[in-house]
Amino acid sequence: MATLKHVLFTGSALLTAALAGGGIQGGITVGATDELGYNIVEDPIDVHDLHATALHLLGLDHERLTYRFQGRDFRLTDVSGRLVTKLLT
Repeated sequence: MATLKHVLFTGSALLTAALAGGGIQGGITVGATDELGYNIVEDPIDVHDLHATALHLLGLDHERLTYRFQGRDFRLTDVSGRLVTKLLT
């Protein structure tokens, strides 16, 4: 049976995601909002961090997954992106 995980992301709007299986730790909540649910007050996770964690679970190193375009190196996690170990089992 899959378990759900809720994650709060930083940005112009809050986003809640439910993640299940594939090496994601079940039954925990990461992050918290204020009483109105408008601002993040605890453990924000950037979308680039989520991408880096998902790529890690797929067995890929997000820092090595780079392509060159018009003289600049690009990657899915841009120049940021860190592995969120709280989400992993």
